[in-house]
Amino acid sequence: MLQLSEATQKRQVLSLRTSTPIADIVGPIINQDNLKIEGFYCGDYSNKAPRVLLYQDIRDMLPQGIVVNDYDALTDPSELVRLQKILERNFSLIGKPVETVGGEKVGKVSDYAFETTTMYIQKLYVSRSIFKNLTAGSLSVDRTQIQEITSKKVIINDLLETVSAPATSPMSV
Repeated sequence: MLQLSEATQKRQVLSLRTSTPIADIVGPIINQDNLKIEGFYCGDYSNKAPRVLLYQDIRDMLPQGIVVNDYDALTDPSELVRLQKILERNFSLIGKPVETVGGEKVGKVSDYAFETTTMYIQKLYVSRSIFKNLTAGSLSVDRTQIQEITSKKVIINDLLETVSAPATSPMSV
C-alpha cells in the first residue's frame, strides 16, 4: 500500500509490549542511491536522546502511529555501522529541485509516496511555478522516470510533448 511522506511525520512510535507511545518520528532516513527509506529518526521519550527506528522493526503503520514490538526497536545511531554513510549524507528529498535530462527546470519535490511493505519511494510529487501550475497542472513522477539523484537535485526523463498527427498521411493501396 502506498502512503504519503506526511503520513509518517509527527507520528508516535507505539510499543506493543507496553501499549504506550515510546518516541516521536522526527524524519525519514532515505538512501539516496536507491530511494529506500532505511528507517526513521526518532525523539526518544525516556532519555531524550536521538534514536533510529529501522524499517525492519516496524510491525504496522496505523493512523494512531507506527507500531513496534518494544523499546528495543529503537537504536542509537552510532551503533548502525552499515548505515553510517547514509546517516552522514543526511539526504532529504522534500524541497529538492527537479530537472529534466535536457536541463529544463520542472519544480521542487513537495511530497512523495512510498510502498509500506518494501519502503521504496514509488512516486515524487513536484510542485511547479505558479504559471506552469496554471497552464500545465501539477506533476507526478514515477520512480522509473528518475534518471539520477544528486545531493542537489533530481534529474528525470524529458517531459513528453503533445505530438500532433500529420495533416496528411500517405496511404498505399
